[in-house]
Amino acid sequence: MSQRETILITSALPYANGPLHFGHIAGAYLPGDCYARFQRLMGSEVLYICGSDEYGVAITLSAEIAKRTPKEQVDIFHAMNRAFFEKLQFSFDHYGRTTWPGHGLVVQDFFKGLEAQGLIEEKVENHLYSETEKRFLADRYVVGTCPRCGHLEARGDECQKCAASFEATDLKNPRSKLTGSPLILKPSAHLYLRFDRFKQELTEWLQKKQWKENVVHFAMHYIENLHPRAITRDSSWGVPVPGYPDKVFYVWFDAPIGYISATKEWAEKTGHPNRWEHYWLNPETKLVQFIGKDNIPFHAVFFPAMLMGQEVVYKLPDEMPANEFLMLEGRQFSKSDGWTIDLEDFFKKYTADQARFCLAANAPESADAEFSWKDFQSRCNAELLGKFGNFVNRVLVFAKMHCASQIPSLHELHEIDHKFLEQMDSLMERIRESYAGFHLRRASQLLMELAQCGNVYFDAQKPWLAIKEPARRASLETTIGLCIDCILRLSLAASPIIPEAAQKIWSMLGFKTILAHESWQTIGSMKHPAGQALLEPVILFKKVEDEEVMEQIAKLGNKEKDSLGTESVPISPVKPLIQFPDIEKLDLRIAQILAAERVPKSKKLLKLLVDLGSEQRTVVSGIALTYEPEQLIGKKVILVANLTPATIMGIESQGMILAASKGADLELPTIQALAPGSRVS
Repeated sequence: MSQRETILITSALPYANGPLHFGHIAGAYLPGDCYARFQRLMGSEVLYICGSDEYGVAITLSAEIAKRTPKEQVDIFHAMNRAFFEKLQFSFDHYGRTTWPGHGLVVQDFFKGLEAQGLIEEKVENHLYSETEKRFLADRYVVGTCPRCGHLEARGDECQKCAASFEATDLKNPRSKLTGSPLILKPSAHLYLRFDRFKQELTEWLQKKQWKENVVHFAMHYIENLHPRAITRDSSWGVPVPGYPDKVFYVWFDAPIGYISATKEWAEKTGHPNRWEHYWLNPETKLVQFIGKDNIPFHAVFFPAMLMGQEVVYKLPDEMPANEFLMLEGRQFSKSDGWTIDLEDFFKKYTADQARFCLAANAPESADAEFSWKDFQSRCNAELLGKFGNFVNRVLVFAKMHCASQIPSLHELHEIDHKFLEQMDSLMERIRESYAGFHLRRASQLLMELAQCGNVYFDAQKPWLAIKEPARRASLETTIGLCIDCILRLSLAASPIIPEAAQKIWSMLGFKTILAHESWQTIGSMKHPAGQALLEPVILFKKVEDEEVMEQIAKLGNKEKDSLGTESVPISPVKPLIQFPDIEKLDLRIAQILAAERVPKSKKLLKLLVDLGSEQRTVVSGIALTYEPEQLIGKKVILVANLTPATIMGIESQGMILAASKGADLELPTIQALAPGSRVS
């Protein structure tokens, strides 16, 4: 018996600064999970590692806006994203987080290893400093005048108007994004990693890789201009730098080391603290890293160099299936623009398998792809329900009615039967090759071909006619028996993509084990299980109706609704005229939302904590059908500040948020520049 292959699989650590969406899942996560599930079926020794990336300036900025500590901020999104992965049936062996204390120790050891090799150097350079806030500010905290086009609100790293990229120190009239205070240049010492010394070693290593052309080309081009890169920040949020108080490691430096620290944490939790070495220090291990194309330089250049710079010989990546981006109805996913999918609502109506299959079938493997609701409906109805589910159901219902709910025996095989067996074997081998080669789209297509192959055979044999002729009983049993063999193969082939449905099929066939723990080779060569009792057939998938799809598309924004020609909502008549003194009685103020949560036992209400500049208040608002709590954090809205407090669902509401409405649609008017407490008139 050949030795089991050891495979270490990682998916890019998601940033714990916002909720994940299907665009993220299609890129680095679903392909990784399907590959891990497939390799377990192949008998490989698999360890699948992921976790939350929890340091960085973006988190401190969003936390300050939300009036939270950075730890409170990452705790929220770590829990939210982990729950999303669980909802989608992901099979991580360990899902860690970079705020785990052990992570910092690994990062510091990594730094010391690079330092010992003479690869770290210190430079003193000018950085932007806020005398008002008494701190250096990273680019995300900085706004100013674009040095190219003169746009007054350019960000610290790029101009939104002309798309120019630059250093924050290039901005004219730089100021703090949070306080508006002017910034000065002040010298600060930082540590740099000498990436320029790795050009030849990285080039020679990459030239041997048979990766996607875009990955190798991008990385090789990046190496041409490789230069020393700062690995430290002036901040208190991050992994502390040994010997340098008030400095932490740049998040791009500490995050990929999180794969190693998470593996160490897994090893400790399993009671074998040194087990991580079997994966990271074992030259026989196959390391496969699933990423999105935006992570190519960090995983194909920086992290390998950091590994090469250690005295300890670490495992370098063997495969790097970097996917492109997934769009939503032709545009990028955008939570702030409402161009996204309400995942809580999605999983009330649809299954994880439906989401997984449609994302796999549209996987952005070689070019940007698109999720559209019409395509989702078509794949659910025509493929999952029409081809796959229909074949399984019609065969098992027939076997229940005419084969005593047992798997019938195979009798004499004819040419059509042999051809069917050959087609099944050929398709199973092509599916196996597709999974092994990271071609998830092709595996999805071939899976449907296998189901359609079964449908064609069933229709050609017409077993519903054979039941009327006793002389054809043996032929009928052979037909149903071979169809059940096809269903058995379908359950195996589908297991990496739609694990829940695959397990249901496996159980309906009378097997009492967990399919995901079975062997691809064993099932593929299994002797026909004649006489095995079949369980009651169940419907695997439900139809997605036109009304549901139109409803989902309508949620994407007013512009899209209008273009689709949906029925307009009547405009309510203007109320009776009032006098100006009545208007003066209202005290409208700008309020910034600091925290938001759903009110228990209410579908419509959110409990908001808002900042009025001089005080904080609790407000209950009926906007939960339109806005998720996390969408609202940091938004500046208009509050009726002098409304008599009212108790709603046991909560005292100290004001009312103004919202525009048309029918069931709500939209909050928001303010950009003015500070909380400013009067609205």
